[in-house]
Amino acid sequence: MAPVVAIVGRPNVGKSTFFNKMVGARISIEEDTPGVTRDRVYGRANWLGQNFTLIDTGGLDPKSEDLLLSEIRNQAETAIEVADVIVFMVDAKAGLTHDDKEIALILRRARKPVLLVVNKIDNFKDENLSYDFYELGFPTIGISSVNMLNFGDLLDQILELIPAEKFEEEDEDIIKMAIVGKPNVGKSSLVNALLGEERVIVSNIPGTTREAIETTFEKDGTRFLLTDTAGIRRRKNINENIEHYSVLRSFGAIERSDITILMVDAQEGFTEQDKKIIGFAHDEGKAIIVLVNKWDLIEKDNKTYNQWKNNFHIEFPFLKYAPVELISVTRKERLQRILPMVEHVYENAHRRITTGQLNELINEVVLLHPMPQDKGKSLKIYYATQSQVSPPTFVLFINQEKLMHFSYLRYLENRIRENFDFEGTPIRFILKEKRGDK
Repeated sequence: MAPVVAIVGRPNVGKSTFFNKMVGARISIEEDTPGVTRDRVYGRANWLGQNFTLIDTGGLDPKSEDLLLSEIRNQAETAIEVADVIVFMVDAKAGLTHDDKEIALILRRARKPVLLVVNKIDNFKDENLSYDFYELGFPTIGISSVNMLNFGDLLDQILELIPAEKFEEEDEDIIKMAIVGKPNVGKSSLVNALLGEERVIVSNIPGTTREAIETTFEKDGTRFLLTDTAGIRRRKNINENIEHYSVLRSFGAIERSDITILMVDAQEGFTEQDKKIIGFAHDEGKAIIVLVNKWDLIEKDNKTYNQWKNNFHIEFPFLKYAPVELISVTRKERLQRILPMVEHVYENAHRRITTGQLNELINEVVLLHPMPQDKGKSLKIYYATQSQVSPPTFVLFINQEKLMHFSYLRYLENRIRENFDFEGTPIRFILKEKRGDK
């Protein structure tokens, strides 16, 4: 997993503003009301070619008995637990407070690298405002989240504090798959079945798998990295700090996987939570396979098998590309199909189409289906090329982006899928306007 940097501190010291500037998007809410950032928010940051995960937390109020603030404190403490480096943010304008000192005590007990960041040093004349904070005993730097003053020096210091082994290059000659889903759908049992041994504890108690457990194995010359994740529950059902930790690890497993395998309980059917889990994988551009477990417990006839597959694509219209298999782990039904399916989907996610093949297809598509128009102006696609894989991404050079309707992009995607095998992987389009032709 990528290194994790957690931002902690009192409410209203500027953590969310800092987070948004770091990840380049307004992901966290910015408001001068303590408690606005209730949950941890995650984002990716990059400095000097090194990627790390940044966690924005709710404000720490060490002694508050308010239930909401108590929950925020639990969230922040969980982020501290999983962090490799902690950014402890304080407010230069407010000065050193008793709560800052209490938080410092908590962080010292965590025994993690801590960088004290004195925020709201909006110009170099304010640098003296950071002096009082030196007594906390942490390496200290003054910044301004609003105008990004000293961000470069801050990022340099963060990288220096991250353990070197966290930046080790990943093994590219291996297929990485994450098994995700709600608790008690059979994820650990599937891992044991694929490995052929009892390497993961299996229990009927939801939430048994607290960690994301990684196992490497080889089958017929192909190497796999299999991650069995903790069951992801609805947020209102997550009561323990350790389960907050599990959710972080589960979504982290999706981020670093090549293929996400969603497991669903056939007796329960597809749920809103399944949509959230697999929607995250789709948004991350991950190849996706859906396994419906406990198929042996369902009453069925000769039509039920195909009906279930069709129902999935009705429930998840944005995942028409994802293959669905109905299995029984306990009876080992259709388990032999899983790894060949994984290899096939992995190959599709890394498939490249030559520029010549792609433009030949685009020309045919344009002839068969007229381009969108607006106020007498027609869309023009000059040429297309594939810019990357995993997910396959196609750059379309056009005259005006506003003329490209989403329905026409969907039409293009369908035609590409009809001509090339991209089963199991999302497809992305990037539109680029050609200068001089508006």
